Amino acid sequence: MSTPLYRLKAEFFKTLGHPVRIRVLELLSERDHAVSEMLNEVGVEAAHLSQQLAVLRRAGLVTARREGSTVHYTLADPGVAELLRVARTILTGVLAGQAELLADLRAAGGSGDDAPDDVADEAGNEAGDKNDDGSGG
Repeated sequence: MSTPLYRLKAEFFKTLGHPVRIRVLELLSERDHAVSEMLNEVGVEAAHLSQQLAVLRRAGLVTARREGSTVHYTLADPGVAELLRVARTILTGVLAGQAELLADLRAAGGSGDDAPDDVADEAGNEAGDKNDDGSGG
């Protein structure tokens, strides 16, 4: 029995579930990069970048080629770049919606204190229940 497509998709998205991997794929969406170039852009230790590149290679998302002592990486499929563009579009819409909601909340809020009055009163009473010497009441 073959693995259902939804499980394969879940594994695929798990592979994308790391910020360093996403950044590497973004860089490779622009052009091929040598590992040394990516180190400067990604800002992680060489060993960590190597581990993340290995995950992407095993998943078939990137390919590597050696030129002398330099290893260059490229996207295995241009669809990965398209997927990243679609993700950006979706996130832009989500964040715009959240910004609009936040603006609405701020406009309707007035005082900015979202705690119900009874919670604020209880907090004030607890502070006032102490004697001058700091002992309870």
